[in-house]
Amino acid sequence: MFAAGSVGCALAPGLGLLVVARIAQGVGAAFVFPVSVAVITNTFPEETRVRALGAVFGVANIGTALGPFVGGGFTEGPGWRWIFWLMAPLSLVSLLAALVYVPDSRDTSAPRELDLAGCFLIVCSLAALTLAVERGDAWGWASARTLAFFAVAVVAGGLFLVRERLARHPLVDLRLFRNVPYVLVTGMGSLSNMGYGVTVFLATLYLQGVRGLSPLLAGTVFLAPALLVAVSGPLGARLARHMRPTAVMALAGAVAGTGMYALAQVSAWWLYVPVFAWCGLGLGLGWTFSSVATQQVVAPARAGEASGVLLTFLVTLGAIALAGTAAAISAMTPERPPEEAYDAILRLGGVVILATAVVVMAVRHRLVVLGRIPPLSMRAGDDAGREPGLGP
Repeated sequence: MFAAGSVGCALAPGLGLLVVARIAQGVGAAFVFPVSVAVITNTFPEETRVRALGAVFGVANIGTALGPFVGGGFTEGPGWRWIFWLMAPLSLVSLLAALVYVPDSRDTSAPRELDLAGCFLIVCSLAALTLAVERGDAWGWASARTLAFFAVAVVAGGLFLVRERLARHPLVDLRLFRNVPYVLVTGMGSLSNMGYGVTVFLATLYLQGVRGLSPLLAGTVFLAPALLVAVSGPLGARLARHMRPTAVMALAGAVAGTGMYALAQVSAWWLYVPVFAWCGLGLGLGWTFSSVATQQVVAPARAGEASGVLLTFLVTLGAIALAGTAAAISAMTPERPPEEAYDAILRLGGVVILATAVVVMAVRHRLVVLGRIPPLSMRAGDDAGREPGLGP
């Protein structure tokens, strides 16, 4: 599906079909990502699982590192359609490799029924919320249309929670959120992903709109932070040998928060590029390691569910953050220069992520005092870094 969507994007004659093809890409990616994490979790033994996940995300993040550079080159050269043509053979190679080398695994006791009502309610809620945030500035935040979409999001979200509590085979088993370490990891990872999307978006506007760089030169500047994002996968695997998952996430938040705040303070090239790289390291470690950490704080039987729920939070909140950022820029720029609006948003994001990192460590300390999770002084290797969840 992802390969077909890529070809559709390359061939799309207009905006409408391009959007449809992009949706197909998104659906394909939504299937691939959580299943791939669950496959690795169930294929590799516990002693090598974290290293395998770190290696996979390291390879995946190479694409993140090369994406802006290659995309800028294609845009200035043969055209943007070649970005999607490149996806097609890469997807085909990945598909063939999976068919040949990836063993099939499944939970034979799992129900074969799909909670369609739950799917419908959560899609309605998330779509309405995203649309309200994205179009709120144009429609007016107090307009009937904006308020109606917010109301739909709240009502559908509430009905989804009720449905999941009553359904015989729920789409999401809400008992997953009794696992406090999982909640901490998911929250920190979601904020890191939101910060990453917002920072990349603002940096693109700054480099091309304020600095006047071409897409290729802007992509070159992105190489420094993107390469550190690529390093964050293996780095997270190494840290997991010595630190508990929630502690790694808090460390990532501290690095990311300071990086975002500092990026809003600098303009000189000699300082902007290394600070941008530092920011990319923290944000990349946060959203990359969250997928590894969730596999450490849940039982292997729930690996796919935990990964799927995490992905929902990452993608949805990331989209909402970008939509909110665009709306905030539109609201602020009539009264101040664009770069001031960009800096204000970066500072706010940095403070929020830093504060969340402090909360994660405070909650973790409280759980240690209560004897619910192991202290940091215990070697992660004592139980492969696993941090037991709280509740079934």
